[in-house]
Amino acid sequence: MGVGFKLTQFKVDKLKSTGIYGDGAGLSLKVTTGGSKSWIFRYMLAGKAHWMGLGSYPDVGLADAREKAADLRKLTRQGIDPLAERRKETNVIRASLAKTITFDTAAEKFIDAHKDGWRNEKHIEQWRSTLKTYASPTIGRLDVSLIDTAHIMTILEKGKFWTTKPETASRVRGRIESVLDWATARKYRTGENPARW
Repeated sequence: MGVGFKLTQFKVDKLKSTGIYGDGAGLSLKVTTGGSKSWIFRYMLAGKAHWMGLGSYPDVGLADAREKAADLRKLTRQGIDPLAERRKETNVIRASLAKTITFDTAAEKFIDAHKDGWRNEKHIEQWRSTLKTYASPTIGRLDVSLIDTAHIMTILEKGKFWTTKPETASRVRGRIESVLDWATARKYRTGENPARW
């Protein structure tokens, strides 16, 4: 059985008065005092009414709002709470973002974790300086989980670095390897270390 929609694109565009305007099957357009418009979806679950935002208009158009509402109705028919599902997805995204770290941040954390055991301030500064000079321009802002062998080769081959300063290049490669090992141990990345050979 089809849903008898009440709103049209023309009507949605022209609505100015504060209120909630139903489209049918739980979908409504809310117009606030300031004139902003947003979609809301009302559904029943376990005998209780719930309201869920679907986005602001015109970012979410009428057709998209109807499609979202139809998807949410399917969930509720299966006994799934759409708000609970959204919270789960948000938590997964937050957890995923919490587990991301750039190479520069990982390098700084690695240095901070090891500096007390290093010889002196000069050694600490050499670590920072070589990584900043040679690694940061290529991988500094990259998520450590995305760094691969091609990135390491780009660093080492830039300006014939590997052939003109082989000792420094080897040291930089080893330092990148150590930072990536640290990141792997802390679950910021998985798999083989692309700087190890």
